Parts: sequence; C-alpha cells; structure tokens
Amino acid sequence: MAAPSMKERQACWGARDEYWRCLDDNTEDASRCEKLRSSFEARCPQQWIKYFDKRRDYLKFKEKFEAGQFQPSKTTAKS
Repeated sequence: MAAPSMKERQACWGARDEYWRCLDDNTEDASRCEKLRSSFEARCPQQWIKYFDKRRDYLKFKEKFEAGQFQPSKTTAKS
C-alpha cells in the first residue's frame, strides 16, 4: 500500500471529523450518519478506519471516566 498524499490524508481526516461530529450531534445514532460513514470509508485506508474507530471508543471512554460517569460492569466489579 502506497502512503496517501497530503490531499488524500486531509480528505480522510475531514471525512472522519464530519462523521464524528454527526455522531456527537445525534447522540451516537449511527443510522443517521450512514452517508457520512460511507464517505469516511471511501476516503480512508481500511487500517486507518479501524484505528480511528478504536480511537473514538477510547476517547469516549476516557471522557466518561474523567467525568466520573463510568460504571464498571457487574462482572468487572466482582473480579
């Protein structure tokens, strides 16, 4: 796989940012952001998509944890 050019990287990041903004605006309702998800997937390499998805999950977890809103699952609490 060849490295994406600067324009391709910027297009990918812009599509990611639009998709993430849509998720934020629609309280994580992915069905309302399907077109933006398709655009994100079309503009970014598959490995980047996996990384960005995991990154968003981590950032959302971190945000809840730091705000004191994280509730461990019952199985985690027993260990």
